[in-house]
Amino acid sequence: MGQGQRRFYSKPKPAAPAQIEKADPADLYAALDLGTNSCRMLIAQPKGTHLHIVDSFSKSVQLGHGLEASGRLSRASMARAIGALKICQRKLAQHQVRHMRIVATEACRRATNGGEFLNLVKRETGLQMEIIKPEEEAQLAVISCAPLVSAKTEQLLVVDIGGGSTELVWIDLSRVAPSERARAIMRLHQGFGHEETIFPRAKVVDWISVPLGVATLKDLYHDVEDDGARFALMSWYFEEQLAKFSPYVDAADQAREGFQIIGTSGTVTTVAASHLGLKRYDRNKVDGLRMTSDQIDTVIQTYLALGPEGRRNDPRIGRDRHSLIMSGSAILQALLRAWPTDRLSVADRGLREGLLYAQMCRDGVMEDGLL
Repeated sequence: MGQGQRRFYSKPKPAAPAQIEKADPADLYAALDLGTNSCRMLIAQPKGTHLHIVDSFSKSVQLGHGLEASGRLSRASMARAIGALKICQRKLAQHQVRHMRIVATEACRRATNGGEFLNLVKRETGLQMEIIKPEEEAQLAVISCAPLVSAKTEQLLVVDIGGGSTELVWIDLSRVAPSERARAIMRLHQGFGHEETIFPRAKVVDWISVPLGVATLKDLYHDVEDDGARFALMSWYFEEQLAKFSPYVDAADQAREGFQIIGTSGTVTTVAASHLGLKRYDRNKVDGLRMTSDQIDTVIQTYLALGPEGRRNDPRIGRDRHSLIMSGSAILQALLRAWPTDRLSVADRGLREGLLYAQMCRDGVMEDGLL
């Protein structure tokens, strides 16, 4: 979204009319997420209980390309990322942003030269980037999804499918009053601990960061030529990685009533857009959409029937997503095999929104409410 275009970032209200006045730099916050596949940034200001988006940036940089084989970030990958970060730096300077967090995730966590890359980022752009731990990544993704939590939900699974890792967090809301469940999720920005407070507490039953995302899983099976066989292998291999996640072990005994999954990722939003038949992506139609396991499986079967060439030319998928949609769909299918549901909520939000909310809460500039 370019400068001058502004809207409220909340569900399910439509975009607010464009504002002409320039935001006070003292009110602005930025969140930059450099992932395994993409570099994304939001600049926003708090407006009551909402984020008011001032500017944004998103570009595929494929930072993790070749990481699975070499264990290092390649020169070409780092150059692509630096190019995108320079654009972000110019936007930050243009808006005179004073409050920001600039983070890197799984690719930099795993790369043996991740620290060297952060030094390069500092020299080339002046940006102070930090590598966040998997637990904080999961925590930030969870709080960004709080507005999508139903008052009827007692057991919640939040899934964040990234480029290099996938985070799963299981939350027990059964002891929280229905009207307070979304706010209880928001308070997890303080951490996943179970200490008692005066507020109703969402209990994190278990969480896991699986070091497989859409890019790394795709690279792992790049030598399997048959499209269907490659998809099946990716899906079953991902499911094997869930063995240490206690809700997976207990899945057969879990009640389906009061259960909700929230999925946040480009995979989930692309599947939703395909389900709706959108040739041009519309966040207002996708964010908060509910889908059933059967509807998602129908879309995935359509992708398989299209084959690589058909997916490349399908406007619902997009040219920046076609090469990764099957590895992401394999992860999604594995999750729905374990936890079939008629209530998967699609979230077009994630780490950046979580970073913004956490900063604003820390500074006491956002009312206790929902993004």
